Amino acid sequence: MVLPFRMGNQSVVTEFIFLGFSNHPELQGLFFLIFLVVYLVTLLGNLLILTAIRINPVLHTPMYYFLSNLSFLDMCYTSTTVPIMLVNFFREKKTISYEGCLSQIFFLVTFSGSECVLLAAMAYDRFIAICYPLHYPVLMSKRVCAYLAGGFWLCGLVNSLTHTGLMVTLTLCGPNQISHFLCDIPLLLKLSCSDTSANEVALYVSSATIGLSPCLFTAVSYMLIISAILKIQSAQGRKKVFSTCASHLTVVVIYYGTGNFNYDQPSSGYSLDVDILVSVLFCIVTPMLNPIIYSLRNKEVKVALRKLYEGYILPSDSSVQISS
Repeated sequence: MVLPFRMGNQSVVTEFIFLGFSNHPELQGLFFLIFLVVYLVTLLGNLLILTAIRINPVLHTPMYYFLSNLSFLDMCYTSTTVPIMLVNFFREKKTISYEGCLSQIFFLVTFSGSECVLLAAMAYDRFIAICYPLHYPVLMSKRVCAYLAGGFWLCGLVNSLTHTGLMVTLTLCGPNQISHFLCDIPLLLKLSCSDTSANEVALYVSSATIGLSPCLFTAVSYMLIISAILKIQSAQGRKKVFSTCASHLTVVVIYYGTGNFNYDQPSSGYSLDVDILVSVLFCIVTPMLNPIIYSLRNKEVKVALRKLYEGYILPSDSSVQISS
């Protein structure tokens, strides 16, 4: 059983109050509509990607196997924060229970950690495909892909269990107010009056292993990929090869760019509005952009989505016209 935080030696904290968006009470309705549309677009876009990959045998390759995992992760990640945020727009007191806050931290850390390692696995896939194409069927077999998938899910889960377990041991002595629209580890550490050294060490270790290491691996992979592409004689050949990894490279730059800005801001000098905006870009907008990027920049995905539309949307429209 998870015990709630104790506020000093007197009362027990059973809920937290979100202060995010509190600076603009007159814009609550507009915020609700914007985030609802973004959330629905995120779900629809990633569902379309998943469906297109599922029903199209041409896309049953390692690259799109990892893409389907990315779409699923993005749907889960955004669903961890957006629904409760939408509900809170209609509440005068924007709260989340203690258990709900811990649960949100657990799932956020699981999905974000898994996505970091997944992006590195996708970079490895592109590296093998471009630099060692003759060995690709062996080095990226179904068994290897399954091991890689299990690996990035396991990394995210173990990392999350570690942080959540350490959070349970903390004692809260400050107000139960969170200057954000979600629960996150650094935010709760600021509310603790007990020793947080173990939590901080765990954050540094996970930042190095789950955050920095996959980022460096991805960067090195693309340095080698770009080096191999530049050795191709024809401009058309270089363009064709680069197009196979352009979507993933764009996603990586956006993900690590917004993520780095989100978690590496200075402790002072930024307003609540700036903090919220950066977190919105990382936690809500990025999962929406990923399927859009792959739809616009990847020819095979565009073809699959077009077939999906022609096979499922157009026949239903025709049947409606016939019946009428």
